[in-house]
Amino acid sequence: MSRVLVIGSHIQVSREIGGALSAADFPMEYSAGHADALQRLRMRSFGVVITSPDSVVDEDLALLEEMRAIRPGVKCIVLARHSSPDEVIAALRSRVFACFTPPFDPAEIANLARSAASDSQWRDDIQVLSARPGWVSVRANCRLITAERLITFAKELSRQLPEDTRHEMMQAFREILLNAMEHGAAFNPEQVVEVTGVRTKRALVFYVHDPGAGFRRESLTNAAIANPADDPVAHILQRQAEGVRPGGYGLLLAGGTVDELIYSEIGNEVLLIKYADSD
Repeated sequence: MSRVLVIGSHIQVSREIGGALSAADFPMEYSAGHADALQRLRMRSFGVVITSPDSVVDEDLALLEEMRAIRPGVKCIVLARHSSPDEVIAALRSRVFACFTPPFDPAEIANLARSAASDSQWRDDIQVLSARPGWVSVRANCRLITAERLITFAKELSRQLPEDTRHEMMQAFREILLNAMEHGAAFNPEQVVEVTGVRTKRALVFYVHDPGAGFRRESLTNAAIANPADDPVAHILQRQAEGVRPGGYGLLLAGGTVDELIYSEIGNEVLLIKYADSD
C-alpha cells in the first residue's frame, strides 16, 4: 500500500484530510511546505501528494514537475485557493490526478486519494483532444475512478456558473458519464468515451459519446425513465426479473436537472444543456 503525503500540516483542511486517511488506517504523512515535501520524496516513496489549499494552481504545477523529477510515477491531487479555466486546462495537460478549490470536502478528497494510491493504470486514462477556455474535449478510458477524476475537472471548469445551476449540471453529467461507461462499455478500460464541455454566453453544454451499440428509449424497460405514468415502479420489477442490480434512475435524474437532454438516433451520443444567465 503506497503512502499519501499531505502538504500543509498547519492548515485545518489538510489536517482534516489527513485525519480521514488515518481513521481508515491508511499510511500518510504531513509536510510543512513545498521544500519539506521534496525532501520527504527524496527519502521515501509516496504514491500520492495532496498539495496545500493555500497554494495556487501554477505553483502546484511547478511543484509537480519537481516532484516527478524525483518520483516519476507520483500522482498529484491539487488543492488551490481558486482556479481559472486556463489553469484547469493546464492541470489536465500536466496529468494532475484531480483538482479541487473551496469549499473543500475532506472526506471526498481523502477517499479519492486512497483510490489513487492503489491505481497503477491512471497515467493515460484521460487524453486531452482539444482545450481552450469555453471548449474542452477529452477521451477517457472507461473506469469508475476515471469518471470521478473527470467530474472534479468539470466542476472546476464550471466555477463561473451560479452554484445551483452548477450543482444540477454536475449531477446530470455524472449520471450520464457513468451510464456511458457502465452500459456503453461495461467499465472495460480498453474502451473509451469522448466528452466535450462547451460554455456559451447562455448555456453550459456537455456532449458524451460512448462506444456502445446504443439504445432506443422504448427498449429501456428496466429504467425509470420508461415507466408508465400509472406505474412508477415498473422498472424495479423488470430489473429483478433480469437479475440486474437496483437502480435505473440515472436517465430520469439527468433529464430532471438539465433543460435539454438530447440523444442521437442510436442512443450512444448525448447532449446535456443547462441554460444560465450570461455574465
